Amino acid sequence: MTLRHSAALILSALAASAATAASTLPLYVGQPLAGAKVLYGDFDVQKTLDGDNGRMDDDPKLKNAVVEARRTNKDAAGDALGLAWKDAWFSTLRVESAPLDLRPYLARGTVSFDLKVNELAKGGLNFRIDCGNNCERKVPDVIPARAAEGKGWQHRSYALSCFYRKGDDFSAVTKPFALDGTGAGNVEIANIRIDMAGKPNQACPDYRTASVTPSPLNESWSLDWWMPRHEEKLAEIARRKAAGERTELVFIGDSITHHWEKEQPELFKTFYGRYSALDLGYGGDRTENVLWRLQHGEIDGIAPKVAVLMIGTNNTGFRQEAPELIYAGIKRDIAEIRKRLPKTKLLLLAIFPRGEKPDDTLRVLNEKVNAMLPRLADNKHVFFLNMNKAFLAADGTLSKDIMPDLLHPNAEGYKIWQREMQPELDRLMR
Repeated sequence: MTLRHSAALILSALAASAATAASTLPLYVGQPLAGAKVLYGDFDVQKTLDGDNGRMDDDPKLKNAVVEARRTNKDAAGDALGLAWKDAWFSTLRVESAPLDLRPYLARGTVSFDLKVNELAKGGLNFRIDCGNNCERKVPDVIPARAAEGKGWQHRSYALSCFYRKGDDFSAVTKPFALDGTGAGNVEIANIRIDMAGKPNQACPDYRTASVTPSPLNESWSLDWWMPRHEEKLAEIARRKAAGERTELVFIGDSITHHWEKEQPELFKTFYGRYSALDLGYGGDRTENVLWRLQHGEIDGIAPKVAVLMIGTNNTGFRQEAPELIYAGIKRDIAEIRKRLPKTKLLLLAIFPRGEKPDDTLRVLNEKVNAMLPRLADNKHVFFLNMNKAFLAADGTLSKDIMPDLLHPNAEGYKIWQREMQPELDRLMR
């Protein structure tokens, strides 16, 4: 069978599927889609909204967290849903149904809803559609959602393709829509539907270029500190330059790097004080956030002997991004560092292991990226080091004695990092 023949068969099957699919899927229009139910909760615990009100405050992992769901009114009694949350870094209100084939809707379809933001000064939203087992796609909405606070009901419509990535299987979707809250907030939503041929009124990021498009980290939990930290780092660089202090070592990365300074300052000083090391790690950063910082002065005015870069685990954690796209983001960051620090040797680290077991979904993604990273090392200016085995038991499991949340090292984890990296750092410093 030729490639052209195969493609024709696929298109024919999709066309036949589209011909038999309903023009509209009313996920929650006055009531849930037939056979569907509404759930609410936090990351670990979700409950079914059986009555008019529901409250979740019994998650043992989040003792102060409260998530409340309710049936509320837009045009008629009980035709809308409300979600209020506090002290829960993640909350959700979602529709769960029998398997739905959304493939006929992907080409020109939309997901739309009416949204009312009552309170969101300390929060943000994500809109999500799951695409199979351990597969989810979301569109973030923080700045626009905050701007909508107190302005009543607003209609939102996104192209369904905003929630699609190449290779996704939308043939049996059981979680066709979720509203996820971060920080704290109170919102209402109504008329959630998927249309075969709708008209979107909202834009979404292009997933193919997100990792290489410079951007600040605009998350509900980062807006208060991310840009001030950037300004503080610029001021520190200016102070060092004015005082004639030489920065011989710089660390660039996300929270795993940030926590050297935030959680283990004495260890950081003990291990790297002799280099007048500068910590440019920011919690939550992805490759595009590092790129923005590099382009806005964070390594200008210094000339370190060595720069250590580790980035990418939040690309997997937040977007479940394809390995080749994360690789492209890391490659772009390296190019920017080399452009601004041409005499500095760059030590690129493999993304650290996460998740308890080797088959953890996000660890598997990270390891696929790590397998590609040696291509970026020329062993003249850019060098690659993979120390991940030092963090793992013989069976590949990750211990909470080293990384209590199975992502961020504690003091013992940072000591392993220093021990494993020091020989290479010594060599590059020479």
